Amino acid sequence: MLPLFRAYPRLADALPYVPLGEFPTPVERPTALGQALGLAALYVKRDDRSGRIYGGNKVRTLEFLLARAVNRDARRVFTLGFAGSNYALATAVYARQLGLRCTSVLLPQANAGYVRLNLLASHHHGADLCHTAHLVTTPFAVVTQAVRCLIREGGRVAFLPPGGSSPLGTVGYVNAAFELRDQIVAGELPEPDVIYTALGSMGTAAGLMLGLRAAGLRTRVVPIRIIEPWLAGPGRLLSLLRGASALLSRSDPGFPRLTWRLRDVQMRGDQLGSGYARFTGQGVRAARLLQDTAGIPANGAYTAKAFAALVGDAAAGVLAGKVVLFWNTFNSRDLAGVVATADFRRLPRQFHLYFTGALQPLDRQNTSAQLSGSPDQLFSWGSGFIPPARMRWMPATRAGFNPAPTMARRTLRCCW
Repeated sequence: MLPLFRAYPRLADALPYVPLGEFPTPVERPTALGQALGLAALYVKRDDRSGRIYGGNKVRTLEFLLARAVNRDARRVFTLGFAGSNYALATAVYARQLGLRCTSVLLPQANAGYVRLNLLASHHHGADLCHTAHLVTTPFAVVTQAVRCLIREGGRVAFLPPGGSSPLGTVGYVNAAFELRDQIVAGELPEPDVIYTALGSMGTAAGLMLGLRAAGLRTRVVPIRIIEPWLAGPGRLLSLLRGASALLSRSDPGFPRLTWRLRDVQMRGDQLGSGYARFTGQGVRAARLLQDTAGIPANGAYTAKAFAALVGDAAAGVLAGKVVLFWNTFNSRDLAGVVATADFRRLPRQFHLYFTGALQPLDRQNTSAQLSGSPDQLFSWGSGFIPPARMRWMPATRAGFNPAPTMARRTLRCCW
């Protein structure tokens, strides 16, 4: 039984839940990394190992969201994200495992190796990929595809929130905080003073903040925002906290009725760089350090930036004498076999630019696979992938090519 359900049994009857992941995820103490940073008590929570097929933070969220879809007799789920969305890939993997079809409506973003990997892996796991050029057109894209599915397939469809961040989805990380408490009681680590984690769609940070308070822990969460503030600001995080708190209190009156105010919500935006999914020099260096000293992969758009904040704070002496926990939300399961023989030309043509266009400069310069999760050698000539060395003659492959502006000029099209 989930640690949260053991603490509040009525939640098990009130909330939809289906086991998908492998929990609890381990806590490790990377001694060499701690020494390199001057931290005597550095720990890493390995949510990158949260699933046998695919790990990362979204598995916890989907255990609740997909359960609700199944309970409502849905035959297909719709999800929304950017082209390289880890959430979209996780949804494709685990929806298929539950016998659900999946449609991912995807927005343009800066190109990176992990984008290529996630697109091919999503296609491999049966997702129908739909490109939408802009946020403004997204509702139309979702509704249009839902109507098509209803006409063609019949049955119900379920719409999952972007990033899985809703009051129900957030419960996955409320449970994670109770899981951490169990590991503290078991002596796997002392109670952390701070937890560093990436903040994008905000469900991970909100769930941890809520769960830690409900579990009676004094640990402070340090969310590192990796997306623009208008998409992930304090007001939105506060709303998510209040919604999840209300859901849990309604579902089990014994759950603490916690009050949240704007002053309770703090986040850091100093690692965003030039924008969402744009790698930064600090992030690249932090990811290399994490990989070289602890063997832990990071993603240049998400966890590398969060770990860069931790590295910077350690260098500034902010963390001296503290117990520090880095919550790794990136997937570390090997997907090379999934995409080794994949052909990107089987994807809707709006996504081909991610394969014929060059990677952003910091991703190209980095030779470590962990930053993007998809080194160029993963894609063979037989797969239709064009190696960077052969891209020079292609007009769309100028340095730092970003498919987003080109895609945005196109009208909405979806090819299955």
